[in-house]
Amino acid sequence: MRLVVQRVTQARVSCGDELLAEIGRGALVLAGIATGDTADVIDRMADKVTGLRYFEDDEGRTNHSIADAGGEMIVVSQFTLQADVRRGRRPGFTPAAAPDVAEPLVDRFVTRLRSLGLRVGTGRFGAEMQVALVNDGPFTLVLDSERDLGGTTGGA
Repeated sequence: MRLVVQRVTQARVSCGDELLAEIGRGALVLAGIATGDTADVIDRMADKVTGLRYFEDDEGRTNHSIADAGGEMIVVSQFTLQADVRRGRRPGFTPAAAPDVAEPLVDRFVTRLRSLGLRVGTGRFGAEMQVALVNDGPFTLVLDSERDLGGTTGGA
């Protein structure tokens, strides 16, 4: 699983003219599910992104988690995070989990985040969407389950 976490002052995701989710202060999280990702990987990544301290305290230090900061999240599934660009000019997407595998894992990720007390909006799985955000900082983190959870955890 790969996540791109962008700290935002505001974000929104739409599908055509339909507003799917909108938040103020918080994080926009793009989530890419890889072949081999498991429910355990998903739960651990949700716990990790919830516990990370990337919001500033009164002294300007990143000492607060999203929950400590009272932030919200939008999670958008993005299989292109699993792109293989090692050869040629056209990205390959074979490392990405098939939609019938990925969708329930994205749903599990969102459910886990909500169970940890976060307000979480979502995009629409498999849809063409428009994502707008104001990155705060800018502050962007890239999390990869293979690298950041240690050991073999699934993923590309």
